[in-house]
Amino acid sequence: MVRCASGLISLAFVVLLAGCAGNVAHMDQLDVAAPAPSPAPGKAMIVFLRPSGMGFAVQSTVYEVTGGKVDIVGVLPAKARTAYQAAPGEHLFMTVGENAEFMSADLEAGKTYYAKVEPRVGAWKARFVLTPVNRTEAATTEFNKDLDDCKWVAKNSDTEAWFSGTRSEIESKRSQYYSDWAKKPESERARLLREYGR
Repeated sequence: MVRCASGLISLAFVVLLAGCAGNVAHMDQLDVAAPAPSPAPGKAMIVFLRPSGMGFAVQSTVYEVTGGKVDIVGVLPAKARTAYQAAPGEHLFMTVGENAEFMSADLEAGKTYYAKVEPRVGAWKARFVLTPVNRTEAATTEFNKDLDDCKWVAKNSDTEAWFSGTRSEIESKRSQYYSDWAKKPESERARLLREYGR
């Protein structure tokens, strides 16, 4: 009976954590009444969202990697989303936590794409992966509810200042983990396909 009660308490705690939103740090939280972002002329837009409340105490970060150079896309707390304008064509994105994980993308101008930043349990702190969202999933009620539950956040001057102070650590993670990702079979590497845009 005691074991059952303990299990129920643990389950309730996990459910509670899953619903928690993280505090916004190094980003601006946009007014809920503000119009949703859309692709800029000649650009594609990726919405990176973190719908899970798991690991809400840990911020996740997303970057674009171009020719070995890393630029910050944004800092995402739990239950948040950010829009990133990108040139059409091939891109490589990275998320960093305890590890670094990557996602390639082939983008079409005028289209909106979605990628989830999902937490995983790590040895010392949260790990994160980037998961592309295809058109079928993007049309589901469940996904759109997750999307609506995420507050919009956007980069500000503090984002870049914070990134400048952590750049060497981020570059080190990229160097350490990219070769392992590149060695995976293509089917096991996350990829946001051109046809996923809408």
